Amino acid sequence: MPTFMTFILRLFLLVAGLLFAASLVVAALLMLAVWSVRAGWAKLTGKPVAPFIVRFNPRGGFERMYRRAEPASSRTPRADAVRHGRPVGDVTDVEVRSTER
Repeated sequence: MPTFMTFILRLFLLVAGLLFAASLVVAALLMLAVWSVRAGWAKLTGKPVAPFIVRFNPRGGFERMYRRAEPASSRTPRADAVRHGRPVGDVTDVEVRSTER
């Protein structure tokens, strides 16, 4: 019985792999058909055929992140108040209580 189950499992995995490969072939053929129609339309209208270009700048993501990040806060509330545009009068100092009771 275990050999029969392993055979069924292998058969299932083989069919799943073939189905995945067939879907990749169909996707590639669909992309080729779209590209051919696009190139044919460009030739028909007399325009140059421009390639699909994806411009990718890996540094751009980091630059956007650093621009969006809030500036690091300091340890003094008065400096933070001035930096964030609040008037200094809104910040109150805390007086230290003595530990003696």
